[in-house]
Amino acid sequence: MFRRIGSAGAGWLTTGSFNQYWFNGLREARGDRRPARRRARRLRVVRSAADHHRRGAQPSGAARTRYRTGSGPHTGVHLIIVRSDLGAIIHKHPKPNADGEFSTELTFPTPGRYRVVIDAYPQLSGPLRNFQLFRWIVVPGRAPHGALPAFRSVVTDDGYRFALQGRPRLRAVQSNFLTLRVTRPDGSPATFTPWFGALAHAIFFRAGTLDYFHTHVCSARTSGCTSVLGATRVTGTQTRPGVLRVGVLLPISGTWRLFIQCKVDGRVLTAPFTLTVR
Repeated sequence: MFRRIGSAGAGWLTTGSFNQYWFNGLREARGDRRPARRRARRLRVVRSAADHHRRGAQPSGAARTRYRTGSGPHTGVHLIIVRSDLGAIIHKHPKPNADGEFSTELTFPTPGRYRVVIDAYPQLSGPLRNFQLFRWIVVPGRAPHGALPAFRSVVTDDGYRFALQGRPRLRAVQSNFLTLRVTRPDGSPATFTPWFGALAHAIFFRAGTLDYFHTHVCSARTSGCTSVLGATRVTGTQTRPGVLRVGVLLPISGTWRLFIQCKVDGRVLTAPFTLTVR
């Protein structure tokens, strides 16, 4: 699930011996005259001409059209967009058209510089594989400039309370777990509704470099919820009503921003935490 941002160049990524893909940009829909922050965008993941040449085929640059399907979170495409200061995040799962193009409306919360992450699970034979593609985009206007908040054990969103148990002691390249209690505004335990195949998404970005990792919390009946880094594996679970055991598996030390996202009472909630990984 991990790829250091920038390691694949401007939108390119090589996966395995022959699979080379690129992201052809985030294009605005024609005729959309709304402010830049609210316009519909379109994107496509394309197999490179070099890939076809190595296979002995004509260099057609065909689009990737088939993605893994199923009930779990490791399917399709995750479109994740984060502001460069880690102060805002957008998370969608667009569905491809027959020609491999994705069309989705994006509302950026503020102007600024944003990193686009496409985390894709292609329909391939053999072991489950995914790849990430990256691109910078700029939303015009005066961008906010704030320091990354210090660690806080309690975060609220729309009156819902997210409380971490204890002070996390996290180590790079090791399986770690966070216990998170989520309560409604009236104090009762939250009931999680599956959203994009998981009870909760844990999205991690490293401050400064924007290294990326993504884990999930799933119900006991959901398959395909384990995240892998080398030989290390981690799986998040719900231990009891309103309590999440969030798996953490990060490749390098540093300051990381964790975005917990879940759906409760019809609302998609986001709770950001600043974590130190040694």
